Amino acid sequence: MARYGSGSLSAMSKIDTKIKYLGLTDYRETWEKMKIFTQTRDAASADEWWITEHAPVFTQGQNGNPEHLLDTGDIPVIQIDRGGQVTYHGPGQLVLYCLLDLNRLGLGVRRLVTHIEVSIIELLSRYNVEAVARKDAPGVYVNKAKIAALGLRIRKGSCYHGMSLNIDMDMDPFARINPCGMKEQAVTQMADLNVTIELEQAGQELAGILIGNINRG
Repeated sequence: MARYGSGSLSAMSKIDTKIKYLGLTDYRETWEKMKIFTQTRDAASADEWWITEHAPVFTQGQNGNPEHLLDTGDIPVIQIDRGGQVTYHGPGQLVLYCLLDLNRLGLGVRRLVTHIEVSIIELLSRYNVEAVARKDAPGVYVNKAKIAALGLRIRKGSCYHGMSLNIDMDMDPFARINPCGMKEQAVTQMADLNVTIELEQAGQELAGILIGNINRG
């Protein structure tokens, strides 16, 4: 597998594109950096894909209902500006942030969501995991259990936030919430499906798939 690191993918993309591996990061700090990047970018700015994992945190979307926070305990809850309800992030979960100029790409939100879901399904299929998307609930599912979630924010034709894919993590905190506002929603991860993969490798591979799918329209 090609490893792109923080270099550009001009040959693969309609425009200059960068994939960056950030390692383990604080959620709030990364969120602030995403907002600054989006606010200060211009027509010449490269699109960026940030691969990271976060210290334990629950994030509640801008229309989130507090009733879906069941027993958060000592894990912080951060109200944020993406769509959707509450989800959990923690070490061992791949988070891929999509910092894209949608106007320049000629890409609508619904089409981007489809690209993200299809790309996650494609990644999982490479490891013999059969997954599906659902029309009634964004994300990706394996045997009705949610393995990946997504949420985006659009500002002046550019997007930030992105998606999360459960790799090999402590799943217990999901029982403290209704994941994505879905009561009794089962969740799963790649490790429970007998897949062993490094988080950075999964992020690099998924970003490459997404770039290819977006370029093909």
